[in-house]
This record gives sequence, C-alpha cells and structure tokens, in this order.
Amino acid sequence: THTTHTHTHTHTNTHTHTQMAHAYTVPAAGDISKAGDGKSLLEHIVADVKALLAAKNCGPILIRLSWHDAGVFSNGSLKGGCPNAVMRFTDSGEGTFEANAGLTDVAIGLLKPIADKYVTAGVISNADLWALAANVAIEFMGGPHVVTRFGRPDAKDSGESVESQVGRLPDGDKGVSHLREVFAPKGFDDRDIVALSGGHTVGGCKQQRSGFDGLWTEAPLVFDNSYFTDLLEKTYRPETVEATGCPQHRSDKGTIMLISDLALLEDAAFKSVVEEYAADQSRFFADFVSAWTRLQENGVGDLLRDELAPPK
Repeated sequence: THTTHTHTHTHTNTHTHTQMAHAYTVPAAGDISKAGDGKSLLEHIVADVKALLAAKNCGPILIRLSWHDAGVFSNGSLKGGCPNAVMRFTDSGEGTFEANAGLTDVAIGLLKPIADKYVTAGVISNADLWALAANVAIEFMGGPHVVTRFGRPDAKDSGESVESQVGRLPDGDKGVSHLREVFAPKGFDDRDIVALSGGHTVGGCKQQRSGFDGLWTEAPLVFDNSYFTDLLEKTYRPETVEATGCPQHRSDKGTIMLISDLALLEDAAFKSVVEEYAADQSRFFADFVSAWTRLQENGVGDLLRDELAPPK
C-alpha cells in the first residue's frame, strides 16, 4: 500500500521560500505571569501565534500538525491514540511516520519560539499549543472561530506513539470505502468526513513530503468553501506525479484533487453534502467546527477544561 499518500496531511506552507527571509521572533518573555497589560496568558499566546501566521503564512501546516497529532485515535479494530505531541520525538514512533513528513521539522520548528516561551514556563502543554495554534490559524485565514479546551498531557517519550499510521490516517490515493473505514472508528459519519475533507480548502501537497504535488484551491491561505465549489465546477484530469509515481488529478487552473477528494463525488451520500457546503458556507463552517473539535478531543475528552491552566 502507498502509505506515503496521506490525505489531509499535506497541508503545507506554500510560501516558505519567500517568507523565510523575514526573521520572526517571539516577543521577549520577561515574567509572563505578570505581563501587566491586562491581557490573559491565553491572549498572549494567541497574539504570538497570530504574529507567527502573519510572518510565515504557515496556517495550513499548523492545521495539519494538530490533525495528525489527534487523528491517530481509533476505537475500532485498532485502539488508542490521542493528541499528545509525541511527534516531538523522532527516534521512533509517530515522529518517524511517512505521513508526518514536514511536521517534525517545519511545523514544530515554526512553533518552537512560542513553545520555548510558554511550554517551558509550565503555562500550556505542547499538545494544547498545537490544537490552539491550528484553531487560531483557521480563524486567521477567514474560517470559523473554534473554541479550544485545555488539558492534553504531553507524551514523555516516543513509546507513547501508536503502532503505525496504517488504518489511522487516510491515504490520498484511496476512495470511498477507505474513507469510511478510517473515519468511522474515530466516531465520524459521512457528513463529518465531508466536513473534515473541507480542510483541504487551504494548503497543498509537496511531493517531497506526501508524493503528491499542487494546491487544492486557487487561494490556499483562505479558509472558505471553495474546495467544495471547485469539486463541483472544475474538470479534473488524471495525472501521475513524475518524480514519485503518485496518482492525482489536475484542473485547467492548475489546482489538484486527490483520489480521496474526488471520492466525495462518487458516493451519493457524500455528494449531497458536498453540494450543500458549496451552496452554504455557513453550514460547512458549523459542521466543520463540530467535527474538528471532536477530532482534536478524541481520547482526551475527560481531561479537558475550558480555561487555560498549567498541564498536570
């Protein structure tokens, strides 16, 4: 099986080469518990994430980081997995999964100054920071507000990883039945699957990470419903990525869809939801927030609380 062809997972920072010229530094920490400007600690973290997003245009890869941290959860024939930031460890486990190429170095590297400031001070866990950063990114790019709850414990070492990405993270070169087989054990129905696939409205694929190559939409840093309107309105022709042999489809506008994206048009239950979201962005946003929040909280729900508090 082509386990490199992961699916929601190739959200990348498409502007890395132009953005890295702008040095980004987190505002100095000082004693962050006594900031004195009336802002809560949470507001300080959010402001620092927004500054990072503005400097680096890295929203899509931060979304992918949270998705892959939490998305390994399963409660079917495969058990366990939870958002625990275990990708920080690259000696074995999730930090070595092909599906996570680009996350362990680029995404975690982008967040490192913020983690050094707040995680090191005991204010927030890495796993909570990853969830929060993704949610800030979604709204920053024009998407819906997502409430983050806190209390995800960080893994202590790579031994807290799941055994494999297989059956836990979807493959971009597979279709309808594969999507249901992967997502149903996480508690997601057809509507949830279509809503979560809509995360492909931002970002793109880099062949050196996923084997696929291209952007899903013409505005990869705008979180809207254009993924669904593109699915219905554009014509996609099959192609193979020359360097990797991966199958995908490309429109005359140069944007791409994976086999797992076009699968949403092949199944009547999926397609009716695609049509609904293409016609009504607010319905997409509401359903996305519902499914995405459950994804981020799978396996840790009993531990979470509304307020930011030091990780246990």
